[in-house]
Amino acid sequence: MKSKKENIAEYILYLWQLEDYLRAFPEQAQQSTELMEILDMMHQEGIMQGGHLQLAKNALSELEDLHDELMDSEAPYRAVILHIEPSLNVLKSKTDRPTMSDVEACLVLLYQVMMLRLQKQEISEATDIVVKDATQLLRFLSKTYYDNQEAF
Repeated sequence: MKSKKENIAEYILYLWQLEDYLRAFPEQAQQSTELMEILDMMHQEGIMQGGHLQLAKNALSELEDLHDELMDSEAPYRAVILHIEPSLNVLKSKTDRPTMSDVEACLVLLYQVMMLRLQKQEISEATDIVVKDATQLLRFLSKTYYDNQEAF
């Protein structure tokens, strides 16, 4: 399984991908212990039809807390957010959860683009630019999260 400590953003995306996979192909869980454990958690948490595992929610919450901390203390980080925020607001307005956090919006964007690419769909140049900005932001957050874990 992807390690939350190594790259928390990739970990969240990985969990989301596993959730979708197991919703579509629950019988495939028997291929590995990891998939069986995830499927069992999904059943226990009642998210077989939709939603996210508590593991993913907790990791997202940790990332959002770090984001809030950086917004208060890191001017360069705030500048990146201010640059990408208008695009994230457009994305959020097109979802059923327009009040989601900027961090979650970045993750949703990357996940949706990943799904479109798997379907061999075209990604507009404007979307590609926002994806690069979101990736940069999440990379910085993940590295900072990792560095903070190493300090303890």
